[in-house]
Amino acid sequence: MVPKLTHLSVSPGLVRILPTDRTIKHNLKRPLVGEPVDDAQDVGACMRSGHDDESVRVRIFSGSTVLDPGEPTEEVAVVGKLLSPLSAEEVGTIRCIGLNYRQHAAEVNLAPPKVPEIFLKPATSLTDPYPTSMTTLSKATTESDTGDYEAELAVVLGRHVRTGRLCKNVSEEEAMDYVWGYTAANDVSSREAQMSMSQWCWSKGFDGGCPLGPSMVSSTVIFNPSLLQLRGYLNGELMQDCGIDDLIHPIPRLISHLSQSTTLPPGTVILTGTPAGVGFIRKPVVRLRPGDEFVVELVSREESNKGDQQAPNIGRLVSRFVKDVG
Repeated sequence: MVPKLTHLSVSPGLVRILPTDRTIKHNLKRPLVGEPVDDAQDVGACMRSGHDDESVRVRIFSGSTVLDPGEPTEEVAVVGKLLSPLSAEEVGTIRCIGLNYRQHAAEVNLAPPKVPEIFLKPATSLTDPYPTSMTTLSKATTESDTGDYEAELAVVLGRHVRTGRLCKNVSEEEAMDYVWGYTAANDVSSREAQMSMSQWCWSKGFDGGCPLGPSMVSSTVIFNPSLLQLRGYLNGELMQDCGIDDLIHPIPRLISHLSQSTTLPPGTVILTGTPAGVGFIRKPVVRLRPGDEFVVELVSREESNKGDQQAPNIGRLVSRFVKDVG
């Protein structure tokens, strides 16, 4: 039985959708950008729970991308399909950071890295949230039965908030001025393939390897992401639970490091690492398999500890997994 998701009040964030055929004013094949009419609604959880479509309504913005959303209009669309907040063309190459939580380094008995450990995911690994898409587990993953989950905070870059400058050769002090917003991600992993080689781009870059979204919350709402709590649930069981303040290399350092002699265009996604609790280190080992559901949850630590519904929350990313038969 699929576990029920409890109510979570979230912060206003942008989503990218395809409307239902009931929304006749819009081209049903063109993604729309907007904000939930109920600005405290956790869209990912509502769509996953099978609510009537009418309960998930979005006020449409004039722009065509979350990176340049324009202004809110008077039009309202019913969500037919909930998409990743960015398209594959917008994200380009996804930057990922390995071994970046103190808890995680301790559980795998490795020294914290002195510089960020970087690997890449191709844009083809980007996956929409459930129920729009079922997330595929690669043949290498299912044949070896070594699938794993990694709940992560994703940082999305834009241009400099005041000058419009592209992100390149930036200092740690100015790095946060290039952050557009934050969303949730799952760095889906194939452990046998990963451990068989020193470079992880292949094993981490399979189709379905990067569920992202659904809500993008602006850095003008989340001033300090280190106050967020990151959780991961496998089939309703809490597996990961850690504050973003446990990062070995904090977000400003990651942005600065990645930008050296490298242009990071608007839409660049940085997966900042995963905390302790991954499946392959557990005893007995926990495996991610077809039929499983994994939920990434990002909430304010104030909400976690005090139940303060006014604290900034990003909400939940839901993924359900199937075997890749393509």
